[in-house]
Amino acid sequence: MLKIVKYPNPILKKKSEEIHHDDKSLRSLIPQMIEAMKKNQGVGLAAPQIGISKKIIVITEGEEAHAFLNPRIVKQSKEKERDEEGCLSLPGLFVGVLRSKQVEVTAETLNGQKIKIKARDLAARIFQHEIDHIEGKLIIHRISPLAQWKLRNQLKNLAK
Repeated sequence: MLKIVKYPNPILKKKSEEIHHDDKSLRSLIPQMIEAMKKNQGVGLAAPQIGISKKIIVITEGEEAHAFLNPRIVKQSKEKERDEEGCLSLPGLFVGVLRSKQVEVTAETLNGQKIKIKARDLAARIFQHEIDHIEGKLIIHRISPLAQWKLRNQLKNLAK
């Protein structure tokens, strides 16, 4: 089973590389990512969270899980909402993150098909969170310096 990379591992701050849909490693990697996400009670997982600096995310929708390659947010609503988020790479940490209520995402499927997804509410939040990971951002980078300062002891404990 894949291990979840925890803060402050440097891979979590690194921008990921694009991946090509015919990369042979994807056939075994994607099912393992989905299994790791589910076993850790996650709703999404990005490749950097398992130590792979590639633009791959998996997201659950009900009982189904979907994989997306090279996802990008191409449009987001001006309407935003603050909600509490956790992260498998920051266990036990929950912070209020302001995110767009709706996003439009372009990505590729495992068979190379280019797709466009319109997501709203929780699905939009999950896409934004996972795409942040492949861009080297964590939820702690989405909060104010004061909020970060208040979390300093928790972050120090995670770093141990």
